[in-house]
Amino acid sequence: MSALLQRRLAAAALLAAGALCGAVAVTGLLHGTRAQAARPNFDGAMLTYASPLEILPAQGGARLYVLCNGSDQMRVLDAKTYETIDTIAVGHQPRGIVLSPDGARLFIANSWDDTISVIDTKTDAVTATWTAGAEPSGLALSPDGAHLFVANRISNDVAVLDASTGAEEKRLAAGRGASYIEPSPDGRLLYVTHVYPNPTPHRTQPEAEVTVIDAVHARVTDRVAMPGLAHGFHTAVSADGKLGVVAGLYPKNLVPLAHLEHSGAFADTITLFGADVNGRAINVPLDELELYASRPFGVAISADKSRLYVGSSGAEFVTVIDLPKLLAFTRTHKDSFVTDLSASSHYVVARIPVGHDPRGLLLSPDGLSLLVANRLDDTISIIDTRALRVTKTIALAGPKEITVQRNGERAFYSSRYSFQRQIGCANCHIDSTFDGLQWDLEPDGFGRDIVDNRPIEDLVGTEPYKWNGGNPNLPTECGPRTEKYFWRSENYDDLTLTDLVTYVRSLPSRPNRWRLPNGQLTASNRLVLNQLTFGGPVEGAPNSLPVKLAVALLADRQGVIDLDLPISGSLNDPQFRIGPVIFKIIVNLIGKALTSPFSLVASAFGG
Repeated sequence: MSALLQRRLAAAALLAAGALCGAVAVTGLLHGTRAQAARPNFDGAMLTYASPLEILPAQGGARLYVLCNGSDQMRVLDAKTYETIDTIAVGHQPRGIVLSPDGARLFIANSWDDTISVIDTKTDAVTATWTAGAEPSGLALSPDGAHLFVANRISNDVAVLDASTGAEEKRLAAGRGASYIEPSPDGRLLYVTHVYPNPTPHRTQPEAEVTVIDAVHARVTDRVAMPGLAHGFHTAVSADGKLGVVAGLYPKNLVPLAHLEHSGAFADTITLFGADVNGRAINVPLDELELYASRPFGVAISADKSRLYVGSSGAEFVTVIDLPKLLAFTRTHKDSFVTDLSASSHYVVARIPVGHDPRGLLLSPDGLSLLVANRLDDTISIIDTRALRVTKTIALAGPKEITVQRNGERAFYSSRYSFQRQIGCANCHIDSTFDGLQWDLEPDGFGRDIVDNRPIEDLVGTEPYKWNGGNPNLPTECGPRTEKYFWRSENYDDLTLTDLVTYVRSLPSRPNRWRLPNGQLTASNRLVLNQLTFGGPVEGAPNSLPVKLAVALLADRQGVIDLDLPISGSLNDPQFRIGPVIFKIIVNLIGKALTSPFSLVASAFGG
């Protein structure tokens, strides 16, 4: 019996024991560690996987920089032999990378540290660590290298920093969940995509945007609307700057899921924009009947615009597209064809299998090789773009043993378990979070009880699940429910379900950026009441305060009550509750208005 199978059986037994006890009593393996990158196997050893996310060439092409999201490292490889030259420790959960125009410095966005690591490429040493916005994810530089642009996923903006000192100069509003930045060939324009849909009216089509930034003057010049798109990932821009391509997801969340069994809950798409498509944004499907390109992520365009390459992290292959044929197809099909499963046959040349969860793509300068970072394999696939096949697989240094949690993470990000491989857990939980959409789950009737999904971090001890508590534990939530309503198939065996649940249970919470040390809470709140009115008296209610008189004293001449409500206390104190604190503040303020009305009025006018 293999070591992995032994650990999976042990984990299954522990999960079953926890379910029978009606509580979560499993620690160690199931709780994992607070750092997602380091996970225990069953015997307690800690395994840290590299989890490569992005690949960037050094100036001159002699080196490759591989951003390893799992091990919090930058790996430096020889571009010819692919041997590791150096390993540089950076911040937690690095996600973005950019090289200065002179090749002297690397900048790394550490998404869970809210920092930027600055690396001297001559010494391969971190020379500075700067604070950034909330969950920095994507990076770009101005053409002269003087300004660093940082896409912040949680604050939905792009911070502009002085690239010499790290001092913030301004913020530019971007899409919800701003994450990835791609420069134009001359570097004068930046194209920013976001992973969550922009706010729209309830039960209307989602919408995303490409935020276009003038990198010279650090200002937003355009917002290219992408109707129907909910999640935008990497962007590629042609060498002549006339065509942009965004990898994204087009959800069908307005349609009851019962109607989607044979067409998928998502269309896996690329969105074209730019002069080559007359300035329009055109959603183009990658799917075909019984073969879905689940969760497109990485994109690359050949220098001569003959080929387009799109990596699909859920489907675990790279789609090769004849770009002239694609552009010709868009000119002859004016109506939307985003859900047409026959469309891709007109322009897709090949599907090339790669490793688990392929992410960043890099075309060699001569266009003969395509490098693919396989995040959950700790490998890099080398594709021969003429033969259209993987000719070499580079294994990064790290553990070869696969833990239960690692296997569960693979199950979470793969689409192989669903009907026609249409969808995976990560479709609705982007990077193991949520998707910002509302879905029609038809058991309650078409169009009724529209629900959105929840973040899945730190779920331990939060059972039961579902809005009515109908799912007692995660094996039920992730197993029968998921297979019935989403997968439309029964493809999880007991051990795979155990792996998946173990992974989900191990997910830590993201850092709380607003919590002070030792659980202290100090907040300044503003309460504005406009034209407050009262209904009739409630029979039997206590009359402890003359509230109407107090309101009359607190309101200004326009009938507006504008109050500052400072709150302080310790969140570690089990007796501390926000509601009673606010209520006490308001009661005290009303009491003050009644006992010292003239003092209150005087203080309002600075007396």
